[in-house]
Amino acid sequence: MSNAEGTKPGHPGGPPPGHEYHIQIDRVHYKVTDETMTGLQLRQVPPAQIGPDRDLFEVVPGGTDRKIGDADVVEIRDGKRFFTAPAQINPGK
Repeated sequence: MSNAEGTKPGHPGGPPPGHEYHIQIDRVHYKVTDETMTGLQLRQVPPAQIGPDRDLFEVVPGGTDRKIGDADVVEIRDGKRFFTAPAQINPGK
């Protein structure tokens, strides 16, 4: 897996192992060290983990935001943003 610069962590020219990536979930800043994370791992990043009552989305600048399932793998890079939304919306309630 490569980072935003096209280099691999721990490889010449890439970030060293343990590099911290700065991400946002619901506009709160977090630091993670994994270059890839599953949706389930991302749900566990905030101190109050994201429950199953909320869906997790990756912000795709200029495109359609991507819903992240628990098993989906996401390439992490600095500045990546995610948001949550209710998993089920009940109109009129």
